[in-house]
Amino acid sequence: MSIKRRAGEATTVHERDLEKAVGRVPQWRDSGFRYAALVGGLTNQNWIVEVDGEPRRYFIKVPGEGSEMFIDRVVANEAARNAHAMELAPEVVFFDPQDGLEVSEFLEGYRACTNADFGDPSIQSDVLSLYRRLHSGPSLGLTKTIFDMIEEHIRQGRDLGSHFPPDMPWIEHRYRQAKAAFMASGLDLVPCFNDPMPGNFLISQDPVADPKPMRLIDYEFASNNERSYELGVLFAEMFYDEQLTLSLIEQYCGTVRPAMVARVIVNRALADIKWASWAVVNRKLKEWDFDYQKYGVWKYMRARSLMYDPRWDGWLRMV
Repeated sequence: MSIKRRAGEATTVHERDLEKAVGRVPQWRDSGFRYAALVGGLTNQNWIVEVDGEPRRYFIKVPGEGSEMFIDRVVANEAARNAHAMELAPEVVFFDPQDGLEVSEFLEGYRACTNADFGDPSIQSDVLSLYRRLHSGPSLGLTKTIFDMIEEHIRQGRDLGSHFPPDMPWIEHRYRQAKAAFMASGLDLVPCFNDPMPGNFLISQDPVADPKPMRLIDYEFASNNERSYELGVLFAEMFYDEQLTLSLIEQYCGTVRPAMVARVIVNRALADIKWASWAVVNRKLKEWDFDYQKYGVWKYMRARSLMYDPRWDGWLRMV
């Protein structure tokens, strides 16, 4: 990563925002620094910064406009600090609860995963091991279940006048069936990450010469949530088939119980409803450099594929 600008050389609004952000970190006041933008963020401006006299490089996240509709920054910071204490995440060196500005160490020698990486059985095992450790950690200050998330996004979308698919009443009917089944059986609440984008998982750049443990970054959507949702949304995002799903459930749980299988599969559909509805809201907020419309249409389509499955009612009974 080449550092492109020095302090005082900002030419864009985002660069000026970054320079102001660095100036808010108490230990860096009056220090010189260089910086460059990082690509890949959908809701924030992300930067890598070198501060004169500091041995480490730093990652700075400047919260994006409108992101407060979805993200509790204080809880995200709590989750990131808990994860660092468990040696799962980088160290947070500065946080401003007023607007969520966060500065953390930049993890050298790592690269972000891709979807292709998640086809590697060793990486699959590392992810499940990481999740087991994360789920055994201290509870967070926010309990926000997949049901809370879906209902929040649908309400936000309707308040904004967003466009939902014509069959949204049917999708919501299936959603209510799933919620009723989980409420009847009870929720298994654990601290969850909730956002398994491949780029949030960091692995060694040279696993042979310099192997490093997997690390997890970006805890913006973290909350106490249903354990099986964490697996369901992961398996959905990575396009795992049913055979691999069973194998990974066994790795995580130590056994394959029909109830857990049903909970994970139903949560795959719920995950797609959640993220499709999130996309509907973001599409209405402002113009982004991302096709939220296409993303949302696809997510609803994939949720339907499970909710139309003739096994749906059977899965709900097993939950």
